[in-house]
Amino acid sequence: MSVFDYICHRRPERSFFYKGRQFPVCARCTGFYISGIASIILFKYFPLPNTLTTLAIGILLLIPCAIDGTSQLFEMRESNNVLRLITGLLGGVGLIMIYEVVLNFVFLNFIY
Repeated sequence: MSVFDYICHRRPERSFFYKGRQFPVCARCTGFYISGIASIILFKYFPLPNTLTTLAIGILLLIPCAIDGTSQLFEMRESNNVLRLITGLLGGVGLIMIYEVVLNFVFLNFIY
């Protein structure tokens, strides 16, 4: 068992392999982690405006991931790992944008 077993399905056909070893998370989660970490670093040096526009863009960036994942879940179509990675990359940025707006709102309005 690994900690990753609790946060990702880790199905081999939906994961990347490097030198014969499976990544600890699936292709979509790989995208989420890569872009999420990069976004945290980037937004530290280039802060986002705390606006509804930022929130809306974050939500829009999550939509492709939701469509791809939902259509797979209901067996409407089968995705591929490249598409999963791309939707994960978009979703990771969107998720961090949403976190930034929500955390800024909470800290600016309720903490101080």
